[in-house]
Amino acid sequence: MDRIVVGHIAGVYGVRGWLRIFSETEPRTQLIRYNPLYMERNGQWSEVLVEAGRAHGKGLVAKFQGLDDRDAAAACIGCRLAIGREQLPPLPEDEYYWADLVGLRVVNLQGLELGRVDHLLQTGANDVLVVHGDRERLIPYVREQVIRSVQLEAGEIRVDWDPDF
Repeated sequence: MDRIVVGHIAGVYGVRGWLRIFSETEPRTQLIRYNPLYMERNGQWSEVLVEAGRAHGKGLVAKFQGLDDRDAAAACIGCRLAIGREQLPPLPEDEYYWADLVGLRVVNLQGLELGRVDHLLQTGANDVLVVHGDRERLIPYVREQVIRSVQLEAGEIRVDWDPDF
């Protein structure tokens, strides 16, 4: 199964098995709407079912089926949470999930490979590709001006970007 990490368990909440969760979804509460979720513990993925959850502060709190006390919840701190790719709704043409862009080669219009997308950042104005190559580059995800094409099948993003930036 192709899994996409959507958050991680940041701590416990109360004494009845509730967890504090850091969500990487937009909106952040989308994470608790996915059922089932998959939790990675000691390198192994297992299915977990969300019983309840809500926004709390800058994150979420949630209760998973079978985690009924603080000790069981504490054993999950640091575990990653994921969904199956098939749980994602389809996107319109020329739109991509961040997970689809991570790992793609970034090549400028002159054919120079600048590196690979390590991750993305969300800023107020636009998203930013963090590209690792001979050095780290921050490339704004601005269609047509900077991002000229995304070719998932070829594993490549073409950019109008000076290699000295």
